[in-house]
Amino acid sequence: MAGEPQADCLFCKIVAGEVPATVVRETDTTVAFRDINPQAPSHVLVIPKAHHRDAAALAAEAPETVADLLREAGRVAADERIDETGYRVVFNTGSGAGQTVFHAHAHVLGGRGLAWPPG
Repeated sequence: MAGEPQADCLFCKIVAGEVPATVVRETDTTVAFRDINPQAPSHVLVIPKAHHRDAAALAAEAPETVADLLREAGRVAADERIDETGYRVVFNTGSGAGQTVFHAHAHVLGGRGLAWPPG
């Protein structure tokens, strides 16, 4: 069920403290932690604490949490000191787009030039 922790979800386990992560920020609704396979000098994931399969499901099921997540992405960028030079917030939705953990999450990337288009 949407919002309920999933026993086989890596990010749900991080939220529950069952799997370690380098947490950089936490709110009542979100957790931000360093990506274990960083694609930029600064690469932090911001996730909702409640389980939602992907960004589209999160927007449909908990739109207020989308705002929380994006607000935290901006705060992560400020904390990482990449807000002045520019940063990217990416949601991969579906395996064809590169989503490997099916728990909605935003990648906050910065600290180097980011070409367009991505990919």
